[in-house]
Amino acid sequence: MKTLGEYLELAEQAHGHLCAGQVLGVRLAMLGLCELGIDDPTAERKRLVTYVEIDRCVTDAVAVVAGCRLGKRALKFRDWGKVAATFVDLKTGRAVRIAAKESSKQAARELFPELDKEAGQQKAYAQLSDDTLFDKQWVKVEVPPEDLPGFKGPRVVCAQCGEGINFKREVVKDGRTLCRSCAGDRYYRVV
Repeated sequence: MKTLGEYLELAEQAHGHLCAGQVLGVRLAMLGLCELGIDDPTAERKRLVTYVEIDRCVTDAVAVVAGCRLGKRALKFRDWGKVAATFVDLKTGRAVRIAAKESSKQAARELFPELDKEAGQQKAYAQLSDDTLFDKQWVKVEVPPEDLPGFKGPRVVCAQCGEGINFKREVVKDGRTLCRSCAGDRYYRVV
């Protein structure tokens, strides 16, 4: 496994700047991989699936350390607003969820009271113990075949808009195969 410093450099490059969230995300992912006994997550690209629970700085850092990418189907986003990630070892079936403790912010203030919030958190998150920063839970995650990296499934066409749908994401409504948008689950409005 790379060092904290090496991962922080890579995370800064990927994210565009270094911040407390990046430091926390790198530490979080390093702990998750360590718990699973995965030293080099890029050695076996289809071994690890990572679920992240927030769309903030932490997620970019987790993706860098875990070597997981959305486009490779190895990074899954759950919009729960939590600084947490679950690392699933597809080879062993083991999974660990690592969540940042809310108390880590206070621990950072106490460790570096003379620094502003961001600087203090960056510095503290690099130094505080894993037990101070994170909660760890061993969990069971059922990853359906269509969500696995490398899955090659059927492609169907929406009966309403004609767009293709991959990975069993279609909806059957009144006997018609529809994409989620045409079935009413739309995040956008046509203007």
